[in-house]
Amino acid sequence: MKLDKDLVRDILLAVEAHDEPDSWLPLEIPGKSDTETSYHVMLLAEAGLLKADDVGSMSTFEWNATRLTYKGHEFLDTVRDPEIWRRTKSGAEKAGVAGLGMLVELGKAYGKQMLKERLGIELP
Repeated sequence: MKLDKDLVRDILLAVEAHDEPDSWLPLEIPGKSDTETSYHVMLLAEAGLLKADDVGSMSTFEWNATRLTYKGHEFLDTVRDPEIWRRTKSGAEKAGVAGLGMLVELGKAYGKQMLKERLGIELP
């Protein structure tokens, strides 16, 4: 299964909106199957962007998120701006990279670039 960058962001936004960080959050993302969503929740947990549990059985594949990690909050705050998210996805596609680690780094780089453009300051 391929990494769906928009699904990554949609999941992070949904988990952030969840008010109970100590309970499972079964996610239903419009247009995405439960398996696709669970797979991406698992990947986000492996990448350290959210906390999640494997709640499937021998015959089902299901991962439920509970909360964002600090790293997840940082990444989401970076790509919350639609223009930064557009640039991050576009940059990843141009470079031919799809990994979450690279997506996080690109998001940070474009976030810094936008700060420089909007505020005239440059961050290290």
